[in-house]
Amino acid sequence: MKPTLLILFVCACLTNYAQKIKLVDGDLSPLKGEKELKTEFQYEMSVGKFDKEADYIASKKKELNEKEADRGNTWEKNWKSDRQERFEPQFRELFSKHSEMSTVGENAKFTLIFKTTHTEPGFNVGVMSRPAYIDAEAWIVETKNPQKTIAKITISKALGRDVFGFDYETGARLQEAYAKAGKELGGFIRKKIN
Repeated sequence: MKPTLLILFVCACLTNYAQKIKLVDGDLSPLKGEKELKTEFQYEMSVGKFDKEADYIASKKKELNEKEADRGNTWEKNWKSDRQERFEPQFRELFSKHSEMSTVGENAKFTLIFKTTHTEPGFNVGVMSRPAYIDAEAWIVETKNPQKTIAKITISKALGRDVFGFDYETGARLQEAYAKAGKELGGFIRKKIN
């Protein structure tokens, strides 16, 4: 294959994974001048080919337990604990850096509710891999009146993969997806309010 064709092929493959962020409702101008946002996370999502996360967990747990006793149980525990231990801190860190707003403000005027709607865990078996990604909605609401939505933003295909290819663990790939989502969403909001 000629080098030019190879470059075009690689670019075409990567565009299938391009992250998109879109303000679909509301206005971000009330955030102008705000130095902090409270953050919350919700995980009501489909996973891979499964419409419900519970079905994915049951299938994966069974598959892993059949290969090795208790392996599926350990995987399930990690699947759930990675949210608070890896995904959320990584998202907050990069969102704060790129939005220039702190995400630890419990008394903040506004709350960012990050709702994961779909997770693609991806895989990496050395010779072949598919990156993980997440789709999500970011709702900005008034902290004291959460029914009052200021803005709704969609995030599609926040890609999670290790640039060096050492992302053999699902949690590592998804941690990168949340990092990417936090970075890009933070930058998106900063540009909109400046």
